[in-house]
Amino acid sequence: MTADPKVLVIVLAGGEGNRLQPLTSDRAKPAVPFAGTYRMIDFALSNFANAGYRKIVVLTQYKSHSLDRHITQTWRFSAMLDDYVTPVPAQMRRGPYWFQGSADAIYQNLNLIHDEKPDIVCVFGADHIYRMDPRQMVEEHIANNAGVTVAAIPVPKHEATEFGVIESDEEGKIVDFHEKSDSPPTMPGDDTRCLASMGNYVFNTDTLIDIVTPDENQYTDLGGDVIPALTAAGDARVYDFSTNVIPGQDSRERGYWRDVGTLDAFYHANMDLITAVPVFNLYNEKWPVFTSRKALPPAKVSRGRGGEPPFVDDSLLCQGSILSGGHVERSIIGPGCFVDHDAHVTDSILFPGVRVEAGARLHRCIIDKNVVVPPWTRIGLEPEQDRERYTVSDEGIVVLPKDYKFD
Repeated sequence: MTADPKVLVIVLAGGEGNRLQPLTSDRAKPAVPFAGTYRMIDFALSNFANAGYRKIVVLTQYKSHSLDRHITQTWRFSAMLDDYVTPVPAQMRRGPYWFQGSADAIYQNLNLIHDEKPDIVCVFGADHIYRMDPRQMVEEHIANNAGVTVAAIPVPKHEATEFGVIESDEEGKIVDFHEKSDSPPTMPGDDTRCLASMGNYVFNTDTLIDIVTPDENQYTDLGGDVIPALTAAGDARVYDFSTNVIPGQDSRERGYWRDVGTLDAFYHANMDLITAVPVFNLYNEKWPVFTSRKALPPAKVSRGRGGEPPFVDDSLLCQGSILSGGHVERSIIGPGCFVDHDAHVTDSILFPGVRVEAGARLHRCIIDKNVVVPPWTRIGLEPEQDRERYTVSDEGIVVLPKDYKFD
């Protein structure tokens, strides 16, 4: 293989995201807004854009319109250089059925690989929050002469049941892989953590084509079928994500990766961004996170119509937002939001286009797009009443769906 291999990127964005309901009731999980300005998928795509891997296909399936529109309107590379990011819907090329899993999604789209003829295929998820230079993982994959390399990170044992857990030897060869085991093995010398797969894979092209093409076996899922099979064949290696070095990144952020598969995980990952010294820095100009830049005016903070003074602390105010005599603490105010006088928004996330009327109180809330919160409404302060009216997470985060209408 050449020192500068030809790389095709496949981003898997077809999952339903049921654990993020109601935020995924009208959109695919990778299209859910994050940090006010971004969509989840922007983080994976930005990593590849910064790394110079710019032949990218995004496999979509469920409720993909919002995601497709975001990709086609935002992610445009130079056609002169034959670079592209393109969404690929489930085309049923292999029969009249949807994707049966992540491996089947690749099998149904092998024409994309045959057309591009890459040496290496990066298969990454679309809905995690992190920075990573995939070039370093590809280089290690080639140096180890592996069929597949799996990116991994330690996670607390109590969380590991939601991940594929890796056992490897001292040389980094995977000796066993446990997909979402009820009793996952812990790391050697550390009985509190497990080595979890991040759902990011680097494949030799021939290895990937062979393993997803049905013969006596028909593998439908990468974590459940493909990685265990390649592990048994002695062809799988682990990549230590904590060794990945990003320009402009300090030691606190090294190894930061968040799976935002639940409402509580989504909430906490957003809250990571607004501390005085955030553990994930959105302001790293050497490895930026790209997204759409709509023609919105600057954020505005002013007194209310009756002269009421505004207050803002430990918050993100996105472009086009207006704080008119309102009170905002430890919150993310999305693009085009309006917070009126005497309204209090604390420890909350407002998606684009939310309007909070005078005197309303929001605490530990996630409010989806285009919701108008009436004057003096209280949400997040009366748990029993909130559970009767709204979706409430395990940790008590109150979530209102897109376009919610109050009685």
